[in-house]
Amino acid sequence: MISLTSLQAILLTTLGLFLSHSLGFPINEGKNCGFYSVGALSSFKRAIIEDPLLVLSNWNPVESHPCNWSGISCSIAGDHVLKLNISGASLKGFITPQFYLLSALQELILHGNFLRGTIPKEIGMLKNLKVLDLGSNQLTGKIPPEIGNLTRIEKINLQSNELTGKLPYELGNLKYLEELRLDRNKFLGAIPASKSSGIPSNKHGLYASNGSRMGFCGSSQLKVADLSNNFFIGNIPKCLKYLPRSSFQENCLQDKDPNQRPSAQCVMKTSNLGAAPPTKAHQEVSTKHRPIEDGSKHQSSDSKPAWLLTLEIVTGIMVSLLFGIALFSAVRKWKRKPSIIIPWKKSSSTKDYMTIYIDSEALKDVTRYSRQELEVACEDFSNIIGSSPDSLIYKGTIKAGPEIAVISLCIKEEQWAGYLELYFQKEVADLARLNHENVGKFLGYCRESDPFTRMLVFEYASNGTLYEHLHCYEEGCQFSWTRRMKIIIGVARGLNYLHTELDPPFTISDLNSNSVYLTEDFSPKLVDFERWKTFVSRSEKSTISNEGAACILPNSLEGSHLDIQGNIHEFGILLLEIVSGRPPYCKDKGCLVDWAKEFLEVAEIMSYMVDPELKHFRHEDLKVICEVVNLCIHPSSRSRTTMRDLCSVLESGIDISVSAEIEASLAWAELALSP
Repeated sequence: MISLTSLQAILLTTLGLFLSHSLGFPINEGKNCGFYSVGALSSFKRAIIEDPLLVLSNWNPVESHPCNWSGISCSIAGDHVLKLNISGASLKGFITPQFYLLSALQELILHGNFLRGTIPKEIGMLKNLKVLDLGSNQLTGKIPPEIGNLTRIEKINLQSNELTGKLPYELGNLKYLEELRLDRNKFLGAIPASKSSGIPSNKHGLYASNGSRMGFCGSSQLKVADLSNNFFIGNIPKCLKYLPRSSFQENCLQDKDPNQRPSAQCVMKTSNLGAAPPTKAHQEVSTKHRPIEDGSKHQSSDSKPAWLLTLEIVTGIMVSLLFGIALFSAVRKWKRKPSIIIPWKKSSSTKDYMTIYIDSEALKDVTRYSRQELEVACEDFSNIIGSSPDSLIYKGTIKAGPEIAVISLCIKEEQWAGYLELYFQKEVADLARLNHENVGKFLGYCRESDPFTRMLVFEYASNGTLYEHLHCYEEGCQFSWTRRMKIIIGVARGLNYLHTELDPPFTISDLNSNSVYLTEDFSPKLVDFERWKTFVSRSEKSTISNEGAACILPNSLEGSHLDIQGNIHEFGILLLEIVSGRPPYCKDKGCLVDWAKEFLEVAEIMSYMVDPELKHFRHEDLKVICEVVNLCIHPSSRSRTTMRDLCSVLESGIDISVSAEIEASLAWAELALSP
């Protein structure tokens, strides 16, 4: 039991922290590698959706100190994170706003990943930052003007992203900035030099003596700058003429340099660009050099009326008392229970505090259905054709449209976070780009908040799954050899399209006979419903754990280069399943691959592998199938060939022509009539 004196000390400390914050005084973070840094780093790890190289696998606050984590460098005393460097790791995810908690951070380097979303404005709160390198990612949106608060910054690299909008004048406020790389983006507007050529420049920063914005001409330290491959208009500022011409090429500048974009490109990109002056609120924030947490909408504490200040103090006391009671109860519970309680872990009922700016640009060409529209199509969501703990699949018919299959994610709103929403949108956009006769056609999505709804709409395949025909239906024995070969060729063509004809490639999270749907004429369609089941599972785990994505990501969310090899291995197993009629695994007979190995290695007995229910098969086809299976299931992934090569082998070696089918039918009839 905690003594009354201890409880009073806790309450006084909490009250002091709250009042310090309310009255505008800075809070002492104490051990930066404790609560604050672990919270920021764990938040970043949760925002990473794919970690194919497992660089964050040791980011576990229970097992080790953050200063021992990959990519982290700390002060000698181990009390501050000074550097975060994770480059070329193929991370997919988002940049967490909680980085602002790393107040001593000097270098933030995330170059060469697949990070999406916008640059959080909270980055501007890292007052000690000297290097910001977010180059070669997939970031979108504008550069936040708050970046002008990085008064100690020496290097900024945002090259090779998809950033857009005008450059903020606040970049000129960075008086120690020596290197600025903004090339290969989609920036618009004029290069910010000065608001008026008649206003004198202040060599110490962005602003002249009268508070006017000076842009790049106010920065005296800039030595290297690359603004090429954007859509800048106007002229090159005189104060930047010392830079090489290559720094400005491939833009829309009014320059004699021939290395500018064609006028057609410039007109298309800049026609909607206005020349509106910056807002007054924007000028005020820039002029006063206010920190990001104040914002232009907040008044300073000096201007607050006495009654408002008193109200804040009283409110602070009440909140502190409640917090103290809650802390007291938590400590008592910890005393009773021997389990470890980590102070920086949030409860499962707390909604994720990450802020991600949702960008719907990727969905502008994707059909969005209303929940009511899908409810009518699916007969009040009563026509359920599939279910799992994570999702429900309904069948329906759009009015004056095709039959549809609707997958509904079974997830609660409190389990949904901003970065999950953005990931959902990116996945929807990913599905929308698929267009192949052997890939399930994605029709659209449903996203509503009341009631909370996330649904995906596919074209319905009327003959169910390949698994059902091979293992569930009595007529499975009538699944002829020629029909099976046609399905194999169709699946191979679909995978070849997904792996080699798309950039970036698309992979099936769990390729098996349940992910192959059959149309009325038994044409195969690859549909990845499993991706969404594992997606929901991950979102639930992420709400109750800060241990990050590396330990809980399912195979469907690994790096695409690993998924491609996984798909090829699964394709080999699928071929065995189609030819033999056996499931990939069963308790009685074990693993299908282990059973088939002896037949694959000896040509004379490979026919024993064929489904005994088949009345006829072509031995030449079987030899080709076995050759491809051996290539797919080879223990070393480096020895596996590409899907393009496998598809070519199958198409050239298997005869699925009409004559082959007639030949098979005659052979079966001859066998049936023989005594």
